[in-house]
Amino acid sequence: YAEAFLALGNALKQQGDVEGAMAAYHSAVAVRRDYPEAHNNLGVLLQMQDRLEEAASAYRQAAALRPAYTEAVFNLGVVLHQQQDLSAAEAAYRRVISLNPAIAFVHNNLGTVLQQQARLEEALAAYGRAIELQGDYTEALNNAGIVLQELGRAGEAIDLYLRLIQRMPAYADAHNNMGTALLAQGRALEARAAFEQALAQRAEFPEAFYNLGNAWRELGDLRQAISAYANALRLRPDYADAFSQLTYHRAQACDWDNYDANQERLIDLVRQGVRVPPFYLLSTPASGADQLRCAEQWTRPIALPRQAQFDHRRDARGGRIRIGYLSADFHQHATAQLMVELLERHDRRRFDVVGYSYGPDDNSPMRARLARAFDRFVDIRAMSHREAARLIHADKVDILIDLKGYTHHARPAILAHRPAPVQVSYLGYPATMGADFIDYVIVDRFVVPPSEQDFFSERLVHLPDCYQVNDSTREIASTPGSRSDFGLPTHGLVLCSFNNSYKISPAIFDVWTRLLAATPGSVLWLLRTNELVEDNLRSEAARRGVDAARLIFAPVMPLAEHLARHRHADLFLDTVPCNAHTTASDALWAGLPVLTCNGNTFAGRVAGSLLRAIGLPELITESLDEYERAALDLARDPQRLIALRQRLEKNRGASALFDLPRYTRNIEAAYARMWQTWLSGKAPQSFSIESAN
Repeated sequence: YAEAFLALGNALKQQGDVEGAMAAYHSAVAVRRDYPEAHNNLGVLLQMQDRLEEAASAYRQAAALRPAYTEAVFNLGVVLHQQQDLSAAEAAYRRVISLNPAIAFVHNNLGTVLQQQARLEEALAAYGRAIELQGDYTEALNNAGIVLQELGRAGEAIDLYLRLIQRMPAYADAHNNMGTALLAQGRALEARAAFEQALAQRAEFPEAFYNLGNAWRELGDLRQAISAYANALRLRPDYADAFSQLTYHRAQACDWDNYDANQERLIDLVRQGVRVPPFYLLSTPASGADQLRCAEQWTRPIALPRQAQFDHRRDARGGRIRIGYLSADFHQHATAQLMVELLERHDRRRFDVVGYSYGPDDNSPMRARLARAFDRFVDIRAMSHREAARLIHADKVDILIDLKGYTHHARPAILAHRPAPVQVSYLGYPATMGADFIDYVIVDRFVVPPSEQDFFSERLVHLPDCYQVNDSTREIASTPGSRSDFGLPTHGLVLCSFNNSYKISPAIFDVWTRLLAATPGSVLWLLRTNELVEDNLRSEAARRGVDAARLIFAPVMPLAEHLARHRHADLFLDTVPCNAHTTASDALWAGLPVLTCNGNTFAGRVAGSLLRAIGLPELITESLDEYERAALDLARDPQRLIALRQRLEKNRGASALFDLPRYTRNIEAAYARMWQTWLSGKAPQSFSIESAN
């Protein structure tokens, strides 16, 4: 009898005799082909052996024989989910729910399938239904929290995790996930405690070590961050996220063991299709093609969840073009410092200018100046990505300008919802975003020649002169003090580089230390950012035969005083493959000549663009050998350095670089053309703006 074979199979399965059980189920089916339970139970054993196609076939037969057989339909959904056939798995789970809507774990499984498809709002609803049916459903509570975080609703996620932890204090995943939500809210100390609690519950938890590294990074402790990332990688050697963070932060610490090999491995990961933070590639030898591939891979999960599809039709209004600027940096920050005068100078007869801020309010004079510069200034920190996008759309923003790209605290998910008909990448991120929700990138012909369009997903908008805006009202303190006030020698050459430490490579430091060796009495003046950086650079100098005391570190200070102290340096030495950007502008504004070396991508050509715009193109070199020769020639020729300073002083008031009325007219012409292109129904296209006089 078929029933006897089924009972035998069940007994053998319970005893762990999988082969015997399978033979019994086959016998049951042989005796009675239309026996749904036998087909289902056979499917379970096949699934246990990872014979997924055969298992799916068995479940389908069971469900065909008895369409209301919820167990078989659910099991089919699980196998299809394992096979990553997400649409078919979704259909199976929905069929189970139609047969019996009161099974919590089916709603949870449906949520995971929807989440994998980046249908986050639907996934959240599915998890919510699972929680309604079973209030203490640990997995559904955890999953709902993760989705809330992905939606930018960190506060609600924290509430769920707290509810979960109250029920299960030893649930390591809940502590870990709560930490990531706290980190998203800028609560790094609390986040660190949450990650440490996760590790107390599960000592070998690589993801918690990784997140702990992120918390230490936010707290400014580079040494602890590196240690945590290293622990994550030790526990999971194939952990690409941990490797990316460890490589970048070791570079930031100027810890150069295996530097070249790690940089190459980072690029290789991108070429293998692994997601790597695109910003981390900017200071590596990655090509434009590598940067594009990296950005496309990074943005794919961000671009998928587009539940909010906005209607961008416009009435035939003449009126002003509404420009929205979106950033986390509307406070005392390099981006704000560069562009505040542009915001003040926009032609209000033609443009309505709105600022959307999701960064901190530091109560600084810069924050107040920015708030005054916008026609309307909106704080969207507390909003989810979708809520922020809805607000921007409701405000009828015509052109939304993203000032962050993939830099720290960026929220590209807001732009992924397409809140504005025209969306533009500008100023904050010197590379492609690889995103189909960004139409244009604002560049110039030096940083991105037209021949490099293939390395950008955006259409190129070439401004004349230099793409980088500058504030021509930046105050320079009138009392710069003396060299000794800054720990500098009264006499002797002062070579300066105030670039961020992650831009300093072993190759560029080799050049700098050779320059020090060739110019007795000279010093290298660097920016003080972190004790670990100083320790490592001093060690590297000594390793190269240079007295570590010849490295002088300048503390961070208010902008006016910082600009004034540039007068005590003789030459600013740039970095490559990632140049000085705002730091080069600061040096030129303060009257300090900048020597640069061109890189092979946008980020490595910015200083050259600045020098061309201020009329000093001879300070642009094309190789490290040429850069070193030029630096040595200048170091040995004080009169030429004086002459360069004099030219710089003369050009500052007459060059395009600091001519803000001219720059404003040029970028406004670009905005107007973008808007006319959209109004005409044409697709975005690359174009150049001719210089305004």
